[in-house]
Amino acid sequence: MSKRTLFIAFVVSLGGFLFGFDAGIISGVISYAGPEFDLNDAQTGWAVSSPSFAAMLAMLVAGRLSDRIGRKKILIIVALLYAVSALFSAYAISYEMLYIARMIGGVAFGAALILAPTYIAEVALAENRGKLVSIQQLNIVLGFFAAFLCNNYLNSLNTSGESFLTDETVWRWMLGIELAPALLYMALLFFVPRSPRWLYLTNKVEEAKRVLNALHGNERARGEIAIIEKNIRERPKKDKASIGQLFAPALRFIVVVGLVIGVLQQITGINAIYFYATSIFKQTGIGTDASFTSGVLLSFTTVLFTLVAMVLIDRMGRRPLLLVGIAGIALSLGLCAYGFNKATYELTTSEIAQLEKFDTSKLNGIANKTYANDLDFKEAMISALGSQTYGKNEGDILALATNMNATLVLIGILGFVACFAFSLGPVMWVMLSELYPNKYRGLAIGFIGFVNSFSSWLVQQIFPWELSNLGNAMSFLIFAVTALLGFFVLLKILPETKGKSLEQIEAELVK
Repeated sequence: MSKRTLFIAFVVSLGGFLFGFDAGIISGVISYAGPEFDLNDAQTGWAVSSPSFAAMLAMLVAGRLSDRIGRKKILIIVALLYAVSALFSAYAISYEMLYIARMIGGVAFGAALILAPTYIAEVALAENRGKLVSIQQLNIVLGFFAAFLCNNYLNSLNTSGESFLTDETVWRWMLGIELAPALLYMALLFFVPRSPRWLYLTNKVEEAKRVLNALHGNERARGEIAIIEKNIRERPKKDKASIGQLFAPALRFIVVVGLVIGVLQQITGINAIYFYATSIFKQTGIGTDASFTSGVLLSFTTVLFTLVAMVLIDRMGRRPLLLVGIAGIALSLGLCAYGFNKATYELTTSEIAQLEKFDTSKLNGIANKTYANDLDFKEAMISALGSQTYGKNEGDILALATNMNATLVLIGILGFVACFAFSLGPVMWVMLSELYPNKYRGLAIGFIGFVNSFSSWLVQQIFPWELSNLGNAMSFLIFAVTALLGFFVLLKILPETKGKSLEQIEAELVK
């Protein structure tokens, strides 16, 4: 693997860093912006999930558009949209302005998430392709880690009472910091060449050969050129690719595999954990400050196990990593469900006296009452205090009232993100970049990315409603059962693509 190829893969996938940063930062933002705008469950869900909604629409057109004008040009536009989104989010004066600004960012990361693995697969050699495409997932989790560090640091400055930050401004700084990496991303993209396989598709053969020579050296480049040109000669001459052609008998199997992986990656709840991490940790009763700190631990675990995936993906293969990871996800989520199911809630008179930020006399009627589940307890609290007061003080209230094994839930959540980080996280993007022929790659990844993003949006949108209406235990149990069912489906249909050229995979799987 050349240093130039590694550099290019890292730069192109910086869009993943910005996606991860945005996804991680919102978990802290919503803790402050939610009460400030007095958001209900649906509005909270939309403020968090609206970028994913915009992303799924962007994914429908980004792949096809990149087939026409090139991956690089679209990625430069993506970087600009990230910068605009960060700036307008930080200056949002209303709930509506906040979600519209975030949707602009959603368009950016929708395009970036499908174009980066597409581009990297088209410049990488077969023996390093899994590792290089996985850099996208590494950048995503590094973005999460950076976001949780920022959240934790800015929250500590705010709660210390010794800085210029307040509850009304701290979340704006959380959102505005994203402007810096967005501008860096845009600048670095000008040092990236155009995709050689895309250049072949658009009959820019000489430029494609120059790029391959620069990336791999003359000897290896000759081998890649021979493989690409042989594939072009043998491929039937047809009209431009269309969505309908993806469901033709020859492509049906690989499209079904891609759809199963794409949907499973999201409906097991990963973005519910990331986007609502601070809120979830509050539910364990560890308090607001500890919830922000736990988010840092969560994101560090994700980075660590993504590195494990990068080491193993071209050695063990895609299939073993994916199956072992999904089995671990099901077990970890089941552990979370068990831990929340055993929780009880009670505020004693002495504990109520410790709450100093609001009028606690409203809680006298529920003092010393024990609640068997979080639904009944929260209903009683909101009835007594109102949704806005409870929302602003939920962390402090739950820290005093919750009786449960918080460590058990923390282990379950960390186990979940660890298993996701070495399986569904990177392996999905690697396999999507490999499964489809050159002619259909942009279109197919865009279509499956659309379905993936729709699943992500749905999970994010309904998760606050789930917590409010089904409770913590049932919400995690649903995710656990979904992961278990997904394991058995993939056990039956998942192929192995390790160590094969894109053209060899096409020959084996496209009949």
